[in-house]
Amino acid sequence: MKYWWVSQGQTYKQEVYEGFMWSPKYSKNGRHNQFFDNMTKVEPGDVIFSYFNQAINAIGIAQSRAKSEPKPQFGKVGANWSNEGWLVDVEFSLVDAPLSLSKHMDTLASTLPSKYSPIKVNGDGNQVYLCSLPVPMANELKRLLNGQVEGVLAKHDAIDTVDQNVNLDDEEEKLLASRTDIGERFKLQLIKARRGQGLFRKNLSDVESVCRVSGVTVATHLIASHIKPWRDSTDEEKIDGNNGLLLSPHVDHLFDRGYITFSDNGKMIVSSELSDGLLKHWAIEPTKHCGEFNDFQKEYMRYHRDNMFKK
Repeated sequence: MKYWWVSQGQTYKQEVYEGFMWSPKYSKNGRHNQFFDNMTKVEPGDVIFSYFNQAINAIGIAQSRAKSEPKPQFGKVGANWSNEGWLVDVEFSLVDAPLSLSKHMDTLASTLPSKYSPIKVNGDGNQVYLCSLPVPMANELKRLLNGQVEGVLAKHDAIDTVDQNVNLDDEEEKLLASRTDIGERFKLQLIKARRGQGLFRKNLSDVESVCRVSGVTVATHLIASHIKPWRDSTDEEKIDGNNGLLLSPHVDHLFDRGYITFSDNGKMIVSSELSDGLLKHWAIEPTKHCGEFNDFQKEYMRYHRDNMFKK
């Protein structure tokens, strides 16, 4: 992961709200420009600090590599720019309040790069579009933004992980549908198990009858959640009632994404990556004892702790 600085000027609102960065490929004289060439060096997942009106206003996560695209409709802005350019898709998040850098140059000045610095030692911006940031400068900006960069990264990672897991589940389901070594009825039960239905739900209800965390007992309000993920399980494990928990939707969200797990004796273990205060807002008591698991469940829970829990 690399850190970048983009000075967006009059294109700020359009680029931030529509989710992209765009630059010409060459300067007016047809020569290469370092700040435009930098667009081709951006990788998905890189962090981008958006500078506008002498302050950091947004944090972006690159979603793509640079691709050749014609100039967006900027109106009168950039009338002298060539029509051929580089475009990078970026997911921007506005910061809580613009970070005015002139107020923090006592700590930022020593971190500025010696070449291609985006700002001067007094906090005024230089004539740059996109430039890379040295790690010390990026770390100081992260500190000044008081956890907001980490929050944006955590949100991006969570969404990325969910998307990746859905894709893996889809691939597993496709493989199941094409198999000829098992009957169609059993194949259907394995596919239903992905959705917490069918034979898996019935087998799970023989083992669990309540959400161990929320205490809810009404089955229609509980999700049949696999302990060892469906995509990673064998045919037998996919429908094994011991490989599951009945969870309230908000608890399933935390467990499925690895923000919480359980010890063998039922003690909840909370990831340090979980946002402060979330458990309180959701009325989840992190010290609650949720009941001991049987020997079969313990094996599955070890898998969850080792492979799913965000340590």
